[in-house]
Amino acid sequence: MTSGQNPPNDPGDRTNEVDDVDIGPGALLAEKSDAVCRMGSLMLTSGTGSYRVKAAMGRVAQALGIDQIEAQVSLNEIVATTRAHGTFRTQVVEVPAPVVNADRLGALMRISLRASAGLTAATLQHQLDRVEQRRPLYPTGLVIAAAAGACAAFAFLNNGRWQECVAAGIAAAAGKCVQLALSRVRLNQLAIVAVAACAACLVYVLSAEVLRWALPDAAEPLHAAAFTSAILFLVPGFPLLTAGIDLARFDFTSGMSRLLYAAMITLACGMGAWLIAWAFGLVPTEIPAPDLSWWSLAGLRILASYLGVLGFAVTFNTPIRVALWCSGIGAVANLGRLSAIDAGANPLLCATLATTAVGLMAAWASQRVLSARITLSVPAVLIMVPGASAFRALIAMINHDPLSALANGLTSLSVVVCLAAGLAIARMVSDPAWISANPSWTQMPRTHAQQALRAHLQQPPQDNAE
Repeated sequence: MTSGQNPPNDPGDRTNEVDDVDIGPGALLAEKSDAVCRMGSLMLTSGTGSYRVKAAMGRVAQALGIDQIEAQVSLNEIVATTRAHGTFRTQVVEVPAPVVNADRLGALMRISLRASAGLTAATLQHQLDRVEQRRPLYPTGLVIAAAAGACAAFAFLNNGRWQECVAAGIAAAAGKCVQLALSRVRLNQLAIVAVAACAACLVYVLSAEVLRWALPDAAEPLHAAAFTSAILFLVPGFPLLTAGIDLARFDFTSGMSRLLYAAMITLACGMGAWLIAWAFGLVPTEIPAPDLSWWSLAGLRILASYLGVLGFAVTFNTPIRVALWCSGIGAVANLGRLSAIDAGANPLLCATLATTAVGLMAAWASQRVLSARITLSVPAVLIMVPGASAFRALIAMINHDPLSALANGLTSLSVVVCLAAGLAIARMVSDPAWISANPSWTQMPRTHAQQALRAHLQQPPQDNAE
């Protein structure tokens, strides 16, 4: 059947026409390229870094019969060129602002590792449809409670007493409610973060005043000790740390866009906190560590670290088994870091060594729980973010004290850089393909964790494995 037998606008049956005409290599490549780019866009919107996006695209491209793929990945855009059968196709995919969804990320990683020769574009699209239809693992109330618990634990790790922990937990719950409510109406993300930070800080101050009124004998000042703990749930941990990892590979397109995004979110969060700090005249104070024996303090710190990491993992929609492993990794590493700092060690060196240990333990644990290592490492590192020095830098800017603002700001920035550096070092040690400057994305070596996961996935797939 030729096109001349039916008018151009005739809605008649064209089934025989498709059967009689061979699909050209260009059309076949376009179908495969669409599926590959969709895999990349879903990976990107789940919160992972550029390297893992390209690696997943390369694995499914190889399974689809694509000879070569080159891709440029930024925070919200993918430009990919695929080559096969003597032809090529360049495609641009724009994605919305990323969120963190560890469950989706794990499902996509399993699809990419299971992909083998003979995979069709239609089959891959069907698998991706099922991933997109997955519902959140936890109800909204539990996510809010997890954010509250994580921020309360962070307040204790910043030497806050139980009053600060309670106030930080209440404030974080209120701020998370505001963030989720505004997200449903699709407001600008910077506006959402600023309003949520403002709400959380305001509730923190009000909760502190209520506790001060109820407990007049409490030590002063209550509200300045752990002010930033109430807004830790807004810190863009995934893009901030993945930016450092991407920059370590000289992937400036992705690294700089992620770093700029993280800086803008942090600035919006800081503006909300700045407004409340200015309105209530908050003054930063150094709070000494609780006067407890080493064993008692270590026990409380490891418990707070465990609960804090678990709370962040739940807010990232991490499967519970993976979240428990992640919490154990973070608790052990953070206890070692804090104990070394108390003993007089350099805080920057401690941060680097702690996150290197987190990365290596995550690489080992990923073989046991069959999960992406980034979902094990990033929540474990977030609990180490320098909240106290960031707060002092914020207050110094309000009080027009540039020297103090610069000193505390550089302290915070240096620690964050060291946190990312530790993860990069661990990746260099444990991933043979990561240290390659320009890997062939369709012929990449697999890590031991990926080999173990692929062997596990070679078993007959279950319905929920997609």
